[in-house]
Amino acid sequence: MVYIFDNNTLSGILKHYYRDSFPSFWILFDKMIASGNILSVREVRNEINKLNPKSEVEAWAKANSNFFHNPTAEELQFITRIYSVPHFFHSISQQKLLKGDPFADPYIIAKAYVKQGTVVTQEKNVPNAAKIPNICSHFQIPCINLQEFLTQNNWSF
Repeated sequence: MVYIFDNNTLSGILKHYYRDSFPSFWILFDKMIASGNILSVREVRNEINKLNPKSEVEAWAKANSNFFHNPTAEELQFITRIYSVPHFFHSISQQKLLKGDPFADPYIIAKAYVKQGTVVTQEKNVPNAAKIPNICSHFQIPCINLQEFLTQNNWSF
């Protein structure tokens, strides 16, 4: 199983699961990264750099740049499918567009679709919203939160 991590989940792990306090978590997490079973996308790295400058999160992202994948042509094609749904097109924040801020959501979803993976995000499925879980549900892409990821992988600490 391949898991594609959203910024909110990854940043939460990096801010709260300290290596010294959770060594068994990091052994398992690092193994899954090394095997290619946990990954993320370039736009998540861009969000981290923008939102967490000069932090432990940004330092980890810089040291693990191979964790963040560039989009493939197939993924970019799928993003056009996402935005062909008018309701999902509105998920692009006008503020982000105007400021040129990174927006990782469609890239995360497209990576999961192409890899037949599961999105891991802390976003909630909100009725009539255009959040990651809503879009994943529309395209039948598995989407879970960190607790569900831990449960699926039988991790307990």
